[in-house]
Amino acid sequence: MTGTDIDGDLEVDAGAGRAGPRSRSGWTACFWGGVILLSVGLLGASDAAGWAAAVMSVVFFVFLVRHLAFTTIALQYAPADIHATTGFDFDFRPSVTVISPAKNEELVIEGLVRSLLVLDYPADLLQIVIVDDGSSDRTPGILDRLASVHPRLRVVHRPDGMGGGKSGALNAALQVATGEVIVVFDADHKPRLDVLRRFVRHFADPEVGAVQGRCIVRNYEESPLSRTVAVDYYCGYVVNEYGRQALFGMPAYGGSNCAVRASALRALGGWNEETVTEDTDVTLRLVLDGYKVRFDVTAIDTEESVPSMQRFWRQRYRWARGHQQAFRDYWRPVWRSRNLTVTQKIETTMFLLVFHIPVLCAAGFVLVLLRAFGVFPWAGHIDLLPLTTLLFLGPLVELGAGLVVTRAPRRAALGILLFLPGFIIFSVVCAKSWIDGLREAPYSWQKTERTGHGQTAPVVRVGGVPA
Repeated sequence: MTGTDIDGDLEVDAGAGRAGPRSRSGWTACFWGGVILLSVGLLGASDAAGWAAAVMSVVFFVFLVRHLAFTTIALQYAPADIHATTGFDFDFRPSVTVISPAKNEELVIEGLVRSLLVLDYPADLLQIVIVDDGSSDRTPGILDRLASVHPRLRVVHRPDGMGGGKSGALNAALQVATGEVIVVFDADHKPRLDVLRRFVRHFADPEVGAVQGRCIVRNYEESPLSRTVAVDYYCGYVVNEYGRQALFGMPAYGGSNCAVRASALRALGGWNEETVTEDTDVTLRLVLDGYKVRFDVTAIDTEESVPSMQRFWRQRYRWARGHQQAFRDYWRPVWRSRNLTVTQKIETTMFLLVFHIPVLCAAGFVLVLLRAFGVFPWAGHIDLLPLTTLLFLGPLVELGAGLVVTRAPRRAALGILLFLPGFIIFSVVCAKSWIDGLREAPYSWQKTERTGHGQTAPVVRVGGVPA
């Protein structure tokens, strides 16, 4: 990577993060197509559908057990950890570089920068780098104005068309980063004052490669969908992430409100610019390299949820496309790894399949509808009650547990009312992503559009936690 300073800002010319393993999507598509044709040919449509329903029921039951295990551990231990006020060792003080990529973020970027400038961390150990990733709105001007007033802020201007998406922008910042620990926030995030101190204490352990914090939806009152996403976040962080750490020591680095050891990241070649979910990719490369990933339920920030179904579709499609690609890329290296126990390999595989399970859910919905409307005679005699129950039970249990553990306000809990339509749409999104991935349809990183809702209004309590 090369670059030159112009007026105190870095103009990045080129660069690419190291790519992960290459998948074999075409062969996977041929394999599953062959399985379906062979099953129908040997068993007939009726028995093939029956066996499919049975297999899906077993898979859903296995994941239900996983949901219940996470829920149990979270209900038992997470509340005390969330609300703990003592017992933290904040003596470790490495140098920190905070990085935020920003592309057309004029509605939120100033709020982020002002929250970063007041972070509770020694000024001589803190570097703040914001990457203007080829913005065409007022983002560059806002950043330059703020940088002229606040010398601690460094702005990196990356020309439009450089490629690599968010990973490319992060790699541009990595060129000038001086911190031993790299902390990343997306442009719509607002961290709590003490978040850096809570992150860096984990890096006193040289085996820790990354730490994920907890994100809370700030604009949960903007729309019914925002409420639903807020509930989903309660579940995702205080049940899933907490449970994965407590039971397997395998939480995921989530891409924002997170920290990574700079030396480990550079040894991996930076962020992978060949993926649209750089967070999942970094998680896997770190654990395969022998590093630990940690989740800190007390390292909190707020972020903006997607308020409309169109933005929800685009965001979740990107998540699904990247996560499904990560499974195709990494399941073999995971099972060959000498740094993971058998239990951790099983859990990592299940983690990688999280965005594949909704594909089976979509197939389950089809079978349920075929039976309900009697479209085909063979669908009428399939017992789909277990399948239908298992489709929804696991996610509902986790959502409910997330609300209880976080002591969420009743108004936020109303978001669970949209669970069913949201879950169906999410399953369709994942199914489309899976099909597109198998046929290797071109796709590049797409940013999530912001509304700027809640940027100026103070958030007193969200999910039972002072923001």
